[in-house]
Amino acid sequence: MKPRLQSKQEVIINAPIEKVWEFNQDLTKIAEYHPRVDKVDLISGKAFREAGVAYQCHLSDGKNTCIEKDIEIIPMQKIVTILPEDTMGVSKLLTDYVVETLFTKLDERTTKMEFYHFYSTKTLKVKLLNLIARTKIARESQATLNAIKKAIEDEYILN
Repeated sequence: MKPRLQSKQEVIINAPIEKVWEFNQDLTKIAEYHPRVDKVDLISGKAFREAGVAYQCHLSDGKNTCIEKDIEIIPMQKIVTILPEDTMGVSKLLTDYVVETLFTKLDERTTKMEFYHFYSTKTLKVKLLNLIARTKIARESQATLNAIKKAIEDEYILN
């Protein structure tokens, strides 16, 4: 059973779904658009997403990292990512944290991209943490989507 939906963000990107999908497949680009990531290590040795591929993000605070792993890929539709490990303790508190990224073709030149965050809040400690974390996750995720939109639109317009 899937954990409870905690937040959802979306952005409309003025580019064809093929361009949006292609951009998001390249793990080496994460540091270019993610506001909190300085560097990405390809711990599975693969630069492009596929089920089972894991990568380590070095956060911009200079001391923390997190490992993300894609567990499901449906081409041009969906990426499902988990957070198996991090140095901040989030993966220990939110043991079933899952992010689904959905891609929807609106027309030939426009794509909707959405983040859905799922996790359980079983303990009082996690429920209290969620009061703050949920808003922060939503804000940072929207900033990431906005940066992806800008990067893709800038690249698409130039090509």
